[in-house]
Amino acid sequence: MTPADLRAWQQAMGISGREAARRLGVSPATYQDWVTGTSRTSGKPITRLPALLGLACAALSAGLAPIDSHPA
Repeated sequence: MTPADLRAWQQAMGISGREAARRLGVSPATYQDWVTGTSRTSGKPITRLPALLGLACAALSAGLAPIDSHPA
């Protein structure tokens, strides 16, 4: 997944960046780094995002609930 893929996912979901961060379980600042493709701490470009992020986005797109939302 690339930053452009993540922006496209957010647009397809019709949600704000803050809501996307909440659904993915990350801080808004981390999500902003991912969609801009630049690390706010190092200034280095981010060209490839974690593979699990793509899986999480696909699961959310499919309407799956987060694992921790199911009763034990």
